[in-house]
Amino acid sequence: MRPEFSVVVLCYRSGAAARSFAARISKALLDTGVDNYQLVLVGNYVAGSDDTTPDVVRELAAGDSRIVCSAVEKQGMMGWDLRSGLALATGEYLAVIDGDGQVLVEDLVRIYRLLREQGLDLAKTYRRQRGDGIKRKLFSLVFNGLFHILFPGVPSRDINAKPKILTRAAFERMTLQSTDWFIDAEIMIQARSLGLRIGETETEFLGLTGRRSFIKLAAVFEFLRNLVRYRIMELRRRGKK
Repeated sequence: MRPEFSVVVLCYRSGAAARSFAARISKALLDTGVDNYQLVLVGNYVAGSDDTTPDVVRELAAGDSRIVCSAVEKQGMMGWDLRSGLALATGEYLAVIDGDGQVLVEDLVRIYRLLREQGLDLAKTYRRQRGDGIKRKLFSLVFNGLFHILFPGVPSRDINAKPKILTRAAFERMTLQSTDWFIDAEIMIQARSLGLRIGETETEFLGLTGRRSFIKLAAVFEFLRNLVRYRIMELRRRGKK
């Protein structure tokens, strides 16, 4: 029986914390009557690392029929992980969420209801309050500003914010290719190109505890290069029509 709701959780280097985060998601869903769900725990690893996450997500998947996992050697960064998780998701509605504890698990239910009630193809949050410091806030402000200059018309204040939830029909119209940190922007670019119905609502983004952010300065330049590259690709496609 196909699950109604699949939640792809990006657990890279979460270690034992993946257990409690998965339990919190399950509780949030069950407490609000969403019992036909699937968790896809993505614990892919870098070869030669001491990351214990693959073992944790395999153990969780072995002990719960609602859980499946991806725990293979990484061939890319976040985009590759997200795509590998979506490939395992079988639900009619597909959510993606970071597993580092900065995103409120309760948002999964709020955004899911928003999508269903408003008949949207894609629903997401925007981070009205952020606990991740001035540097990340500045990066986000610049990135979102440039995104809307290059790709006007996307009804979203915060392109990279999660959870993002899509209908399966919308997802299957997309051809996601990013293997890096640009995957969130690629989802929104393709949603714009496909004319999807998009909605969002505000949330609080918590501070990161226990480790530093994986987003480095190089990733910021990567974002900027990709913005320009995808805009050029879009203009070329239009020129061929």
